[in-house]
Amino acid sequence: MSANSKEEAKNQAAQDQKSQKGEKGLRTLSGYPVPKFYTAEDLKAFDIEAELGHPGDYPFTRGITEDMYREKFWVMSQYAGFGTARESNERFKYLIAKGGSGVGIALDLPTQLGMDSDHPQAQGEVGRTGVAIDSLRDIEIMLEGIPLEKVGIIRTTANAIGPIACAWLVALGEKRGCPPTTFSVRLQNDVLKEFVARGTHIFPPAPSVKLCIDALEYCARHVPNWLPLTACGSHMRQAGGKVKHELGFAIANAIAYADEAIRRGLKIEDFAPTLTFHFLIHKDFFEEIAKYRAARRVWAKLVKTRYGSDDAESQKMHISAYTAGVTLTAQQPLNNVSRVTLQALAAVLGGVQYLATSSYDEALSLPSEEAVTIALRTQQIIAHESGVASVADPLGGSYFLEHLTDAIEKDVWAVLEEVEKKGGAVEAISQGFYQKELMESAWEQQRAIDRGEEIVVGVNQYETGEEIEMPSFRVNPAVEKEQLENLARLKQERDSQAVQRGLEAVRVAGKKNENLVPSLVEAVKAYATIGEICDVLREVYGEYKEPLSFLR
Repeated sequence: MSANSKEEAKNQAAQDQKSQKGEKGLRTLSGYPVPKFYTAEDLKAFDIEAELGHPGDYPFTRGITEDMYREKFWVMSQYAGFGTARESNERFKYLIAKGGSGVGIALDLPTQLGMDSDHPQAQGEVGRTGVAIDSLRDIEIMLEGIPLEKVGIIRTTANAIGPIACAWLVALGEKRGCPPTTFSVRLQNDVLKEFVARGTHIFPPAPSVKLCIDALEYCARHVPNWLPLTACGSHMRQAGGKVKHELGFAIANAIAYADEAIRRGLKIEDFAPTLTFHFLIHKDFFEEIAKYRAARRVWAKLVKTRYGSDDAESQKMHISAYTAGVTLTAQQPLNNVSRVTLQALAAVLGGVQYLATSSYDEALSLPSEEAVTIALRTQQIIAHESGVASVADPLGGSYFLEHLTDAIEKDVWAVLEEVEKKGGAVEAISQGFYQKELMESAWEQQRAIDRGEEIVVGVNQYETGEEIEMPSFRVNPAVEKEQLENLARLKQERDSQAVQRGLEAVRVAGKKNENLVPSLVEAVKAYATIGEICDVLREVYGEYKEPLSFLR
């Protein structure tokens, strides 16, 4: 048989196998084809030895340590915070008493936007989507009685105000006589995704990135045990993106931050080991497991090739994951317990380091104590009763999973290449590339639900038409009044001259283009408020206004 005949026969055999497996038809949530079954033939072009290796070995597909959860479970940190600092303190203590190993602080919208609770635009929003934090005084009350050095980690969603949140926690530790190096903090501090998927930005993109790197640089030089930046793909996914957008845009943003940090004089090894990535756990079970494995592989290769680092700790991607609140339904809300369980299990099988689980009533209100307890217990049952934590990467080697991991990785590299062609993350966002991709993907997904092509149990199939009767948690309407009274009292009692000195130091540091964190620490120690500090920064950097349209 000639070489051509052999090649034709090989191609025909491959086509016959594809036909037998039923390659047309089902797809994953992000659109990857799913035939009836997979075989070793599907991995023939895949170098398993090079791409998998052992858990704890480059490129870390199978996990960042050899023992994984045999050594230590993931951090079980429930996302919480509402009303006043006093109320949030009670919820955090409740979760810790139930076995939670971290404190996840949700901030209300005025705080995230750099407004005091008494700002006219804050009216009606104080303490609604998270806890109202006007000053260090609120931080002190919120974490009162919680031993910083014994909590697994303290994390917060601060993004546009990332360096201010950093300063709050540095100042808290110093005032308590608890050096910041003795406890752990994880800042979200990823402002680029705010311009795309959330909208809680304050300053234009360039100074916003500068502020993020201020926190990263300060921690690298003074608090190396803190995790000063979490690149978020979860918000891209919630905005309607596919897996390739979630991973690709988050990693592209991380590249922008890393490049800026290196321009400041840091080495990749100075900060990469402290970077984390935050992803959503969506509902396609195997796609989610493959996603985390692919993400680790891309990051490891990127650090090695783009930044020329062979440092294993810099190549390891530390992953934080949150179950997809976007998949929870107000209809038949108890079904959400099953959804959250499957999503949490996928994250554990995918090898994440931090996990927060949604409460079944989140589509109706802020979580009740009963619901948040069940969410935490879900993690504990997976950890202690399921057996999946006993072995690293228990699904590694699965024909289906490895094929899916490889397909996702290729798509992520393609997204990164496209962003690079547009001049990097900041330019791509400014041109509306991220936004357009997410909008088109969201439209496709919603159309599939509306057509019944994607089934949502209890919503477009298996509806009961029953009225929802479930006790739900509501923020006390008196919260805003209490917070305003606390703020007014603070402004009367503090040393106003010390406040002005602190604010002036921030202004001077901003105009000199210096790292702002040291001056912010002094300002917050004097109890300068979030609004006062951000007003000074608005004077220095200006305020970002959304363009009327980003579509061309």
